[in-house]
Amino acid sequence: MQVSVEGNELVIRIPLLAEPTKSKSGKTLLVASSGGNIETQATVNGKPITVGLNAYISK
Repeated sequence: MQVSVEGNELVIRIPLLAEPTKSKSGKTLLVASSGGNIETQATVNGKPITVGLNAYISK
């Protein structure tokens, strides 16, 4: 996952999974995930930004 601050926007680039995967609840299909909260190299006021991301589609 790549995270950067560009002007007034937080930009996150994360690869899609090879195949959508069932969520733990089974209600959605996961297409990308950070795998939990990840501290990044991107900063605001000199402090690192932590990102937790799940991207999914409805079944």
